[in-house]
Amino acid sequence: MPLIEPGKKAPAFTLKDQHGQAHRLSDYAGRHLILYFYPKDDTPGCTTESCDFETRLPQFSSRKAAVLGVSILDEASKARFADKHGLTFPLLADATHEVAEKYGVWQEKSNYGRKYMGIARTTYLIGPDGKVKERWDKVKVDGHADKVLDAIG
Repeated sequence: MPLIEPGKKAPAFTLKDQHGQAHRLSDYAGRHLILYFYPKDDTPGCTTESCDFETRLPQFSSRKAAVLGVSILDEASKARFADKHGLTFPLLADATHEVAEKYGVWQEKSNYGRKYMGIARTTYLIGPDGKVKERWDKVKVDGHADKVLDAIG
């Protein structure tokens, strides 16, 4: 499926976090939601990105915005990752990559000439109305959380 364009309704989802608690898009109606897709738990870029969101969590919270990270590894992997790096916001397990597909981030990737399917690092800012307000593709981790914070206003 293609990436969701700004102005379009964000696809509904239900995924479990590192504690086994289910999160639905509808749970966040009426406030901003940062939904960032990252390739893999506990890798350098994903760790930096997640820790940057954690550091800015008070600023997101003061703007009534929630942060959810999504990748394909299971809940146990998310729990280890969160515990190791002190991440307190929900990390959602999309083991079947169903949600990644709905959001268009399950894409063909290439590494040393080998092609495979995986999550393209992408962030969606979903507005209080449930529509995509902004989307960042091929995210460069450094400074990204600040850009998302600025977009909320």
